[in-house]
Order: sequence, then structure tokens, then C-alpha cells
Amino acid sequence: MNILPGNLRFGAGQPVKRLEDQRLLTGKGQFIDDKPEDGALWLHVLRSPHAHAKIISIDTGAAASMPGVTAIYTGADLIKDDVGTIPTLSIFKRPDGKPMTVPPRRLLAHDVVRYTGEAVVAVVASSRAEAQSAAEAIVVEYDVQPAVVDPVEAVKPGAPVVWPEAPDNIVGAMSYGDAAKVDEAFAKAAHTVELDLVSQRLVPSAMEPRSTIAEIDKTGRLLLHVQSQTPASTRDVLAEAVLKRPKDSVRVLVGDIGGGFGQKTNLYPEDGIVAYVATKLNKKIRWRGDRTDEFVGGTHGRDLTSTASFALDEKGKVLAYRVKSIGCTGAYSSGAANIIPLVLGPFVQTGVYDLPLVHFEVKSVMTHTAPVGAYRGAGRPEAVFIVERLFDAAARKIGMDPRAIRKANYIKPGQLPYTNAVGQVYDSGAFAHMLDRAAKLADWDGFVARKKAAKKKGLLYGRGLTSYIEWTGGRAHTEKVSLHATAQGRVVLHSGTMAMGQGLQTTYTQMISDTLGIAMDKIDVVQGDTDLAMGFGSVGSRSLFVGGTAVAVSSNDLIQKAREKAANVLETSIEDIEYQGGMLTVVGTDRRISLFDLAEKETGARLSVDSEGEVDGPSWPNGTHICEVEIDPETGVSKVVRYTTVDDVGVAVNPMLVTGQIHGGVAQGIGQALYEGVSYDADGQLLTASYQDYCIPRADDVPPIVVTLDDSAPCRTNPLGAKGCGESGAIGGPPCVTNGVMDALAELGITQLNTPLTPQKIWKAIRDAKTSAQSA
Repeated sequence: MNILPGNLRFGAGQPVKRLEDQRLLTGKGQFIDDKPEDGALWLHVLRSPHAHAKIISIDTGAAASMPGVTAIYTGADLIKDDVGTIPTLSIFKRPDGKPMTVPPRRLLAHDVVRYTGEAVVAVVASSRAEAQSAAEAIVVEYDVQPAVVDPVEAVKPGAPVVWPEAPDNIVGAMSYGDAAKVDEAFAKAAHTVELDLVSQRLVPSAMEPRSTIAEIDKTGRLLLHVQSQTPASTRDVLAEAVLKRPKDSVRVLVGDIGGGFGQKTNLYPEDGIVAYVATKLNKKIRWRGDRTDEFVGGTHGRDLTSTASFALDEKGKVLAYRVKSIGCTGAYSSGAANIIPLVLGPFVQTGVYDLPLVHFEVKSVMTHTAPVGAYRGAGRPEAVFIVERLFDAAARKIGMDPRAIRKANYIKPGQLPYTNAVGQVYDSGAFAHMLDRAAKLADWDGFVARKKAAKKKGLLYGRGLTSYIEWTGGRAHTEKVSLHATAQGRVVLHSGTMAMGQGLQTTYTQMISDTLGIAMDKIDVVQGDTDLAMGFGSVGSRSLFVGGTAVAVSSNDLIQKAREKAANVLETSIEDIEYQGGMLTVVGTDRRISLFDLAEKETGARLSVDSEGEVDGPSWPNGTHICEVEIDPETGVSKVVRYTTVDDVGVAVNPMLVTGQIHGGVAQGIGQALYEGVSYDADGQLLTASYQDYCIPRADDVPPIVVTLDDSAPCRTNPLGAKGCGESGAIGGPPCVTNGVMDALAELGITQLNTPLTPQKIWKAIRDAKTSAQSA
């Protein structure tokens, strides 16, 4: 971890309004589709209508002769040109001990298609409409094969096989803990509770669908304009794995991104096709996905099926914790597809609780569906959902207050730093304190009166509680930046992290302004250019606590370098130079020089430093969410009417931005709990391929969310004391809302429903419960 001078300040605690908003809200954003066409050719992708089929033939003759068509490419063409495949991380073992194996992810399918929506043919034409029309004239003959879409069914004997080298469809498996000791604890337990739980597959719903432009510049370099949270790795994969050319021959440029949520961390086949065609034709090529392209061709999130159980003593202390899970990767493995269920979920599966005796068994499994990848939280929402649903179920079975059972199992302050059951070290936290504070702010004691009032109106009323924890950092604990003072009186930061709505421009500007004493309107934050910055990027809520650490280091480095330069110019020792507000002064005199005057004397008229920030490990944001839910038993419609959170993000540089991030995450959590869910039919056809069939929460589905930030336990692994915050709401939200709904339904004897808790599902459960009660 970097050790920085104690007198440096980093803008902590200031709710500065977002600098980005004036530009973005007045139509002055620089999104890919804002770029002028400049004679670019348009590319359109013809997708497979089948979930599993052999490609017998592709007839492009009629399409090739249509107006405006420049070229048509198939998978065979790309193989002929030695175009590579998109790699995955082959770091796991199958249950038989053999290395994991997955089908090669080609830019265009060759011989076999493995999910509905897989790219098969690329058409290039003068206009987007002409490319689309020509694609409709292509005739592909398929030999349709059996498909499997349910990961639980996929591992059963005789299930259709996605990839012959994995005949059981299992990609990889991991096991944690001691099965024998856990079985022994269950045999002796006073109470046991078990739930079958599903974190259903979701479609990330960024405002801006994916799009790509590629062109060759005057020097022969390939320029790729793309939406990417990780520009550097996008460049490297495209150059080395796909196009097989030197990395420095490719420049990735990322402008504004209209939402990422983890979905935009990978190189997609469409990106690679556009780049390939640009190099092939030496023309500017552009592609823009429709919303349906996102549903059928983008990565999905979640999709974890689990059976989980607690063994408890008479007082509600958990003696052992057992989970068996199947995580679905879809037809291909994206970069993080197997890491999410096999590693990231288990990292936090014990939550904020002292649960040392565990046995977790996890498999990642292929199906004939769209690939699964990172989506806000990536494994942690699924894991926290399991432990929090179990605690509520256990409390109800034993007859304990849901707060009391959690307090009986919390990690105590004296146990910190705490090593959990899978070896992860929590450096800080005050978990019982967070619960007590949230309960008070949520008016816990007033719930009974609100429930009584709802009952008078014929409504069911319930309360949900969740204590969550989140692992952040993306396993990348360093970040590089460069900082420049220019002769024009500006300070310019180049960072490899990537803004996609979090407000990084504002936060970084705050930090630099506070440290250097330079006005915020004199500071420029430049991201998304691999020629200027090659950091890891923005994943896993790492931008502030890792990227921000690099910004803090660079500010200090720039001051130190400026002091050295000033000492030279002013002919004194560096110890006599004092820096303040952009001026370097010889202590006790009026001799001084400005930072920008120093820059004018440098090569390129700028004073620059290249810096690296390093943290000691991940951060562990955590907190308590409490909500209240009302249900109309006549329609099954449920509504979240109150929502309170107390969140520990360590030191918040900009509390307003943190609050906004938690609001957004909770909204997505409400969507997961109540509304959203991908559905395929038995043949692998996507039934939820648009917002007519896939429901996301609207503004009136989200109640006022009262967010309180608690900084009583700052992070100890970075010099800022900050913890990630971008995913927290989406981790605490789903179990909190689900627990609230199940609490409301408990009086009818309904103990388990799987999300999304749609009106139809709730109405049917209420009807069946009443029928059972009448016949009893």
C-alpha cells in the first residue's frame, strides 16, 4: 500500500455536483453513435434462429448482388484468414480432474451454432438499411439438433451436449470446506433449515446499446472506437488473440458510455468482426446494436441454482453451513463466466457472519443459451442472497427476531481482521452497529402499526432485512495514471479506469483540486485512450479505492517533482521549497514560481509524472438494508413502500455520488426481486427478447430510498480509507426485498417462492395457500 504524507487532502466528504452532467444532459456527450458517418460502411450481423444446429450451407449469392453491398463474410472466411478466437481463462478443473474445456468463441459461428442469436454471417454495405436488407436474402441451411437450456437438466445423463469434450456439460468445479465435519454438525443440530434458491438469469439494461467503429489511420494503425470498461485488455485481446498483430498497432478509444454494469468488460464478437473488416477493406466500418441485439447477443447475468442449509443450535447460532450450486455459463465462457460462480460467490457466501464450518460445492455448466458474464456484483449478489434468505427462514422456523439471529452470528469487532471460511480477510467492519443504526432509522418499532394499517386496507404487509458484504477490486490491486501540468495553466490526468456513469470525472477532479489547490475548472480528466493510459480499468467497484489511490499518489508525485524543478530554478535546496495553491515558494521569502511556469520550461511545455497506486488487498463494503413491502392479495401485486440503508463505504470522497450509486443498485435489486427474469422455451428460443416481455422497474416502482453512510470503520488496505460502492445496492437489494415479500406471505403459510416474485406467481401462491387452508 502506498504511504502518503499525512498533510495531503483528497477531497474527502465533499458533495460536489457532477461535472459531467451539464454536458451529458444537454446532448453534448461523446457517445459512439454521435460520431459522424464520414463515408463509413455499415456492418450488420445475421444471427442464428436456432439454439443448437449444424450449419450445412450458407448461400450469399442473392445478397451479394443487392444494392450497396460491399462484402459478406462467414465463419469459413475468418478461419481462412487465420482470425483467432476470443479467449477465456482456463484455470479450473472438471470434476474428473481434467482441465476445463470450452468451445472456441469465434467471431462468426463455423460448423455449429450453440445458442439462438449467435452471429453467423456479417454483411457490409453502404448503409445500415442496405446491410439489413441483404442479410434477409441470405439462405442458411441448418440441421437442427436437440438443445438444453436449464443448467440443472444439463448435468443429467442423456442431456444434449453443448461441447463434445465436456459430455456432461460441466466446465469446472470447486469445493470449499470439510464435508464430513459439516455432516456431523447437521446430525447433532437442534434445528436445520433448507431452501432451494434461484438467482435467475438477468439481462443488463444499460441505456446505451453496444456499438463499434473501426478504421485504419494514416500510419496504418487500427483504431477501435468501442464501449469498454477495460480499454487496455480489450486492445490486447483484439490485437494478440483475434487479429494476431502487435499490441501497439491497435489503439482503443472509448468515449462516453451510457451504462456498463459489468456487461461491457469483454471484447464481443461484433467488435472483433468490425475490426477485422476494417483491416480487410481498409475502410471505416461501423456497427450499432439494436436493443434486441443486447437481449440475444450480449452477455446475461446471474443464473445460479442452489440448495442451501443451516444447522443451528437452540439459541440460533449456526453450527454448519452447506451449499450446492450450479452456475450457468451459457454456450460459451466469457472471461469471467466461470470465476463468478466458482470463486467470487464463495468469497462472500458466509456474509458478515462467523461461520467457519462450511461445505460449498459449485459447478459451472454449459447450456444452449447466450453467454453469462459479469453483471453488477458478479457472484456476490447470488451468494449474499443465499445466506440472507437462510437467516430469515431460520429465524421464522425457530421463532427468533431476524435481528437477534443475525446478532448471534455476526463477526465481532474483536475478531477483525477476520479470515472467513474460504480464506478471505475482512480488514474492517462494524456489523452489529450497522444493524442497530439501520433499525433505528427505519423505525423498526413502528412496523407493527404500519402492518395493522395495511391490513385494514386489505393488504398483506411485510418487512425485509439484509446485512450484506461485498468483495471489491477485481483482483487487480494496482493502477497506473499520468498527471500533467501544462503551460496553458491546466492540469491533465490520464487514467486507465473508465467512466460509465459513476462520476469519476468529478471525484478525480475533486481529489486533484484539493491536493494541488487548483480550481476544478482548470482540471481535465482523460480516460479511454490506450495510447495515453494502460491501467486495468473499471470492474469490481475498484475505480475509486484503487484508481483513486493512483490519483492521490500522482498528485503527491507532481508536487515533489515540481519542488525539485523549482529548487533548481530558484537556486535553493528542495527542503526550502514550499508548495501551495499552484505556487512554489522559497520559505520565508517572496521568491516563487508557479507550477505552470515550470511546465513551460519542460519538453512539450508540460511537467509530467507517471505514477502507480497500490493497495494491500480488496475492500469490503458492507451494510444493512431494511425495507417494507405491501401486497394486494387480490392481484398479487407487491410494492416496496419504504427502503432504508446504512452503508459502510469507508471514507466517501463524494457522499452524494455514493448515495446515487446505492440508489441505482437498489433499483436493480428491486428489479431482480420482483420483475426481471430471462425465459427460454425448451427449444432455446428467447421468450423475453424485448421490454415488451422483459420487465424492468419504472420510476414509480422504486420508493424513496433513505441512504445513510457510516464511516466508523475505514478501510485499512488503501491510503484513502475508501471502500468500493458501485455494486453494494445490487447486492443488498434482492434479498432484502425478497425477505420482505416472504415476510408478508408468511402469515398464509407460504415459505418459499423463487424470484422474480411476479404478481402471477404471488397470486397463485396465495390462492393455493387459501385452498389448502380450507381443505385442511
